[in-house]
Amino acid sequence: MPEHRSRRFRAVVREPRSDALLNTRAVDDLRFIRQTMERSAAFTAVPGWGMLAVGASAIPAAWLASHYAFNLRWIEIWICEAVLAVSLSIVAVQSKAVKRGLPWSSGPGRKVALSFLPPVATAALLTIPLLRANLGAVLPGMWMLLYGVGVISGGSFSVPAVPVMGVAFLATGATALFFPGLGNWAMVAGFGGLHILFGVWIARRYGG
Repeated sequence: MPEHRSRRFRAVVREPRSDALLNTRAVDDLRFIRQTMERSAAFTAVPGWGMLAVGASAIPAAWLASHYAFNLRWIEIWICEAVLAVSLSIVAVQSKAVKRGLPWSSGPGRKVALSFLPPVATAALLTIPLLRANLGAVLPGMWMLLYGVGVISGGSFSVPAVPVMGVAFLATGATALFFPGLGNWAMVAGFGGLHILFGVWIARRYGG
């Protein structure tokens, strides 16, 4: 009996556990858990007040653009507004993400961006041939329809209010498409009014 216990003791001594190995496994497990949570989590760094600022910036742009009949100068005004809106959005998203310690360039943030960009890029590409074909009156409806598609696609990885906003843009874009004479009013209602309305909703419901 003592001899049997001695053999078991020697077997245990021959196979010591390494603290370094355990630490490595723990780090790998934590990394896997974090990546899994990032992939499954919703993107909550949607900036409500930033969205409101984007909507507010669209109102004077729409007023300036209303003096032109969907021509090149009209396009230039809205391109400037788009650059301003994107800049405001990036700053607002990054600011909210940093304050909450959330990832905004990886995980769900990357999914939102990759889902949102293709429809918006398509809208930009279609703008050129439509303008050359003197179909500028179609642009407001087309822009808002594809923007709405992008918002719905990206919003599937974000808070529930975002896809709802996308649906509202689809309705506004469809109205502008079938009633071209309302194009400028639709731009004010969409890129101005909807951004302000949903910006306030998101700010109050999800903070900031």
